[in-house]
Amino acid sequence: MPLLLLHLLRGLRRPLALLLLATSPLLALAQSGMRGLPLGGNEGRGDAVLPLYVASHPQAQATVILLPGGDAGIGRITDGEPGSGNFLVRSREMFREAGFNVVIAFRASDLTELNYRYRAGSIHRGELEKVVDFAAREFGKPVWLVGTSLGTVSGAAAAIALGPRVAGLVLTASITHRVHGGVQNQDIGRIRVPVLVVHHLRDACWACVPDEARRMAIGFRSASVSKFVMVEGGSNPQGDPCQARHWHGFIGYEKETVKLITDWMLKPQA
Repeated sequence: MPLLLLHLLRGLRRPLALLLLATSPLLALAQSGMRGLPLGGNEGRGDAVLPLYVASHPQAQATVILLPGGDAGIGRITDGEPGSGNFLVRSREMFREAGFNVVIAFRASDLTELNYRYRAGSIHRGELEKVVDFAAREFGKPVWLVGTSLGTVSGAAAAIALGPRVAGLVLTASITHRVHGGVQNQDIGRIRVPVLVVHHLRDACWACVPDEARRMAIGFRSASVSKFVMVEGGSNPQGDPCQARHWHGFIGYEKETVKLITDWMLKPQA
């Protein structure tokens, strides 16, 4: 069994490890689907791993690291593919088809949740630094961070910490609520790389208010280029307005939203 897969299975809790073994071809899981980035060493995290989904494009101009919201769980893995319904996770193939390598960073195997405080903290920033370094080594292309919902907290924190090591930052359905770690409560004025903020006009999540997202975007005053886009399309929202199948997750408008994002990343402009 490949060493990287052993790290992934050893670090995950038993039910998830068994699920990986039962539902996924091992070779595909180790080479072209799910991978496990070890988090041990000096951090005292033992066999913990950061589960990644990795997909390449042969003519990619850049790599996107997708940062899901919520607790960033993988969902059921089928044939090496994550089953999470998160906007970015379910839209991953659209990013690849647009000419990008794709890396999705999920919740570390020794965690049960990813809250505001953890996402904005130094340990999580260290995790994402490892992911950025992995993506740069793996593909040798510029690396963009793309976060949605709570993933915008992670994306903003990592962009502040890593500076020019990332090519740019995209925030969708941003957390506008002024809590510890919220995007507006971070020092986003230090971010100098290009920044795109995308929000849905009908987003009804209490923590992601559209008008506040517009005001938040003004805070990226040091970005080399920044742009705010409010989208309106979509159809058939369902369930909790803070979940992925509502306007908050760009339901029914995924293709158009991803095209907007990928077109802009290829040519950032205000």
